[in-house]
Amino acid sequence: MASYDKYYETPDLFGAAFPALLEFFEKEKKQGKVLDLGCGQGRNAIPVARLGFEVTGVDISEVGIEQMLGKAAQEELNVQGICHDIYTLEIIDQYDYILLDSMFHFTKKDKVKEVTFIRKIIHDLRPGAVLCICIQDTGKKVSILKSAVAENDVNLKEEVDFTYTFEDPGSDHSSKTSYKFLTWTKGR
Repeated sequence: MASYDKYYETPDLFGAAFPALLEFFEKEKKQGKVLDLGCGQGRNAIPVARLGFEVTGVDISEVGIEQMLGKAAQEELNVQGICHDIYTLEIIDQYDYILLDSMFHFTKKDKVKEVTFIRKIIHDLRPGAVLCICIQDTGKKVSILKSAVAENDVNLKEEVDFTYTFEDPGSDHSSKTSYKFLTWTKGR
């Protein structure tokens, strides 16, 4: 059992997709194939598919993948699911958009692994593909991300600041966090 399987017993654990993310995909002229890495229960995969994109969600949690695919089937959306470790996935070059939402934390324990993963994704991106990342704008996370990305052949396309309010459905707890939504295009 993946560690998130237990968490995903709570429906829509992380809430709705970030508006900044959806606004980006709404204005994209080219609808294509989206790879949602760390898709969880499909909070991004489902609404992006509603916009006409073909979405493949990847997550280590079989429970999350099953929930996402169940929602997609109810709405007859073009969503595929793969239960796999995102760090060892070898299909980046098959997609037009690579999406990572809240996947990078850059803690002391994970920083090298996450920076290496970002560089691998960028290396594997096909020309013209777009890397989309939502990240908490706390501590040095954004500067570490930008530093890792800057060393590669990608161009910043968009950077949006927003505040997200998380409300725990199982309690009265809520918290506000600053985020950034950043996109880069490979080459071109």
